[in-house]
Amino acid sequence: MTTTPEPAILAQERDFLVVAKPTDLISHPTRPDGQPSLLGWLREKFPGEFVALANRLDRETSGTVLVARSPEAASRLGSLTMRRQVGKLYLALVSGRVEAEHGVIDAPIGRLGISAENPIWLRQGVLAADDPQGRKSAPARTEFWRVAVSGPDARPLSLLRLQAHTGRLHQLRVHLAHLGHPVIGDKIYGPDPNLYLKFIAEGWTPEHERVLGLPRHALHAHELSFPWDGAVRTFTAPLPEDMRALVAQLEI
Repeated sequence: MTTTPEPAILAQERDFLVVAKPTDLISHPTRPDGQPSLLGWLREKFPGEFVALANRLDRETSGTVLVARSPEAASRLGSLTMRRQVGKLYLALVSGRVEAEHGVIDAPIGRLGISAENPIWLRQGVLAADDPQGRKSAPARTEFWRVAVSGPDARPLSLLRLQAHTGRLHQLRVHLAHLGHPVIGDKIYGPDPNLYLKFIAEGWTPEHERVLGLPRHALHAHELSFPWDGAVRTFTAPLPEDMRALVAQLEI
């Protein structure tokens, strides 16, 4: 596994920053153990200044994060987020060749609960409204566009552009797995969730390499847009190297 690169500042303005978060970096500190985080990096980069994350990404997800530089900006950005005026587009590399050029996945999501089929407590899944086990779900809607696919003689992969119209936990990854095209490298929603537990216990192993192929899930927050002072501001983060290497094998 390679060393995690530093975050990159994509935009630096009076009210906000836009930062490209690398993979394998948590957004907020979760334990008092000094584990590196994006917020910690920002506090070191801008000592004594106010910085607050207006959105966050999972540890393995790379891409755009919006950062408020004052309490007033944090309040404004929070209001935009609540009104769903912060647009987010993602890029994902998924297993298999997606046939449809465009589609919508409209399927409720909820926690699956521990069972013989699901060994992971936090794992989400698509649930029926009248789930026989009484598990609760919430509406979830994801839109996708096919960008590229692998050729007939290559490993079957597709590059998708994604927009989450709702904000459920792990929504994009859950919906793509439900579609039959899990995100490449996804330890939780990929071919075998037990690989996640094995990764926690043993780290990255030859089995992970063989089954998953990529040490992290290939999901990237590519574009962020929002209205600010009378104009719509749009910012993009380039694909990181690990995803670029796979995309280079695809046919646009």
